[in-house]
Amino acid sequence: MSDVDLRRERGAGMSAAWGGEDAPSAVVGRSSRSGPATRIGTVCQVLHGLRLGGAEVLVARLARQLRDRFRFLFVCLDELGTLGEELRSEGFSVSVLERPPGLNLRCARKLAKIVRDERVDLVHAHQYTPFFYSATSRLLGSRPPVLFTEHGRAHPDYPRWKRILANRVLLRKRDRVVAVGEAVRQALINNEGIPPRRVEVIYNGIPLDRFDLRLSTSGRTAVRAEIGLEPCDLVVIQVARLDYLKDHATAIRTLKRLVGQKEDARLVLVGEGPELGPIQEMVRQRGLEPYVRLLGLRTDVPRLLAASDIAMLSSISEGIPLTLIEAMAAGLPVVSTCVGGVPELVVDGQTGLLSPAGDDDSLARNVLRVAHSSELRTQMGRQGRERALSLFSDHLMHAAYLRLYSEMHCD
Repeated sequence: MSDVDLRRERGAGMSAAWGGEDAPSAVVGRSSRSGPATRIGTVCQVLHGLRLGGAEVLVARLARQLRDRFRFLFVCLDELGTLGEELRSEGFSVSVLERPPGLNLRCARKLAKIVRDERVDLVHAHQYTPFFYSATSRLLGSRPPVLFTEHGRAHPDYPRWKRILANRVLLRKRDRVVAVGEAVRQALINNEGIPPRRVEVIYNGIPLDRFDLRLSTSGRTAVRAEIGLEPCDLVVIQVARLDYLKDHATAIRTLKRLVGQKEDARLVLVGEGPELGPIQEMVRQRGLEPYVRLLGLRTDVPRLLAASDIAMLSSISEGIPLTLIEAMAAGLPVVSTCVGGVPELVVDGQTGLLSPAGDDDSLARNVLRVAHSSELRTQMGRQGRERALSLFSDHLMHAAYLRLYSEMHCD
């Protein structure tokens, strides 16, 4: 799909949301009731937790950017996380419900109490389970409309009839549903039974300027030296939570193929998560310790990208991955699996090369194809950055959510 088509589709989705008219400007200081302006609107963000992941970072940036327009508070169903601690230190209210396994009405009751006590005007739920508890809490006394944003899909993804029936009961007229990409939108329609007219697309966006980092030769060498890499190594970087959906096993098998043909290939893995132990064991069993750098959680991703040659993602399921937007903004060619919303980001053959999920042979061939041509790397990197600038900036995303918040707050 071309950039023009994506912009047109995005605009059409927004137009449909506003009933074919332009979105109203933000209303500041008006309560959800009619009458004179009395206070700033309050938005409650509901998530599983606030670990450093793509959706969580997006939500935190949104609150920081729009805090002059709305008051934000956060509710985590399961855990606080590193990002939750940061937000608390910045003055945001962050509650943790410590939800036990299985359906728990006490959790919904706690959420309803927070919504009432904090005089919440709008609940913004991220992913399905937070949406379910947000909508269920209204049966226990809370009243605000719910904005449900779906950031990605589980694997395998298929219709769940209990959810389809529940959605018919829980989704109310004032509620809105957002998908972060067209593939996610289709999944909500096909597998969740949500009517197409109820689901619009708002693409994920990032602060692109942060990733326009041009390192000198000596700068690249210095960053590489910090993590034990040589100036002439072929550095393939994968920034992703260490989770089964990211399928690091395929990334490691890909590296095994690469080093058999290109001994200077190195794989840099950035991220934290529950799969750290199994990943370390896979690396050890294949004798790849000299070729892999497990860096854990990092706050200097722009530097690491600027010192790398190729960005890779080996996921089996994705929404619109922020890490690929970051890589494109940094001017890196992308080699990725063709899953979820990745083809909406990466134009195969222009800004990167795509492979089937789990296909380490195809991924390795694509990495080598890019590695052997500096001209191809430069061309893909330039076109990728242009695409990121035109479609995936945080300014576009924040403006779209601001219009939604304003309309829902005024309903």
